[in-house]
Amino acid sequence: MAQKVQIILEDDLDGTEASETVSFALDGTSYEIDLTAENAAEMRDAFARYVGHARKVSSSRRGSGRRTSTAGSGSAGGSGPSTKDIRDWAREQGMEVSERGRVSSEVREAYDAAH
Repeated sequence: MAQKVQIILEDDLDGTEASETVSFALDGTSYEIDLTAENAAEMRDAFARYVGHARKVSSSRRGSGRRTSTAGSGSAGGSGPSTKDIRDWAREQGMEVSERGRVSSEVREAYDAAH
């Protein structure tokens, strides 16, 4: 016996038949919304101003809460300043930082604010 399952999306805004599911994230929470092509385009237009100034975040950092720092660990391919750069800057500012391990969020935030 064969079965055919058909999923019909309904636009979450206006109740009409939707053409796609749009995924987005805000403040560390991921969302999905079913929209018509017109409503999806309107949503993308609304986000365009912000997306144009934003940084892409790797999937390993998504969903782990809001981040205030963009600094990477200093490994190849990471975005932002290396841990060594942050430590060097912090020492120049008279801050105490360890030689190894994670740089504290306070030091990272101070670095971000200064740059």
